Amino acid sequence: MKASRLAAAGAVAGSAVLALSAPAFAHVTVQPESTPAKGGYTVVDFKVPNERDDASTTKLEVNFPTDHPLSSVLPEPIDGWKIDVTKSTLAKPIEMHGKKITEAVTKVTWTADGTGIEPGYFEKFPVSIGALPDTTDQLVFKALQTYSNKEVVRWIEVPQQGREEPDNPAPVLQLAGASSTGDHHGTSAQDTAADAKTGAQDTAASASASGSSSDTTARVLGVVGIVLGVSGVAYGVLAGRRRTTA
Repeated sequence: MKASRLAAAGAVAGSAVLALSAPAFAHVTVQPESTPAKGGYTVVDFKVPNERDDASTTKLEVNFPTDHPLSSVLPEPIDGWKIDVTKSTLAKPIEMHGKKITEAVTKVTWTADGTGIEPGYFEKFPVSIGALPDTTDQLVFKALQTYSNKEVVRWIEVPQQGREEPDNPAPVLQLAGASSTGDHHGTSAQDTAADAKTGAQDTAASASASGSSSDTTARVLGVVGIVLGVSGVAYGVLAGRRRTTA
């Protein structure tokens, strides 16, 4: 009896260890390629892993927020995928660069032309978005992932702060404070080019200053050499006169 109880307890403990050591399931997420500052523009990647061993992901539908609509949504072409962009009329128009926007993208759908995302792989779906709203700290993108066996996984549960992550969390993009430079369209490549140009100018100025200093030093040494030479000649003449007189 005692032995059976110990065996049962060991089985329960073993299953608990397995449950704790089992990895969490991956899910659809949104990842910015640069800091998503309020009022600015950025490129985000919707990362889609395949969670099935016997089916491929053949379709992804991402719903864009209607409470904070984006005036610009530009998906990047991806080999092997057909892209459909859905626009809808806004219940409340928004102002953008002095123009009134009455419709915005509300959904982007990627459909595989071939096998899609096979088991053991993931895919990134890049989209340029903006202008990011300045009236919220996050954007929620509810997504639907369809497999080749017709199974649909709905990533639509909004995570709540202070609570456990839901089973099917929606992709959430956290927004940073507005850029203080006022240039919301700048890119890291442009910044790097500007830094390189400034560095080149500084290097040229330093080289010029170094060259000027070298010229000055050479001139001073030349003058000193001439003075020493004249002094040597005068000393030689004077010494010769002394020997003649003696």
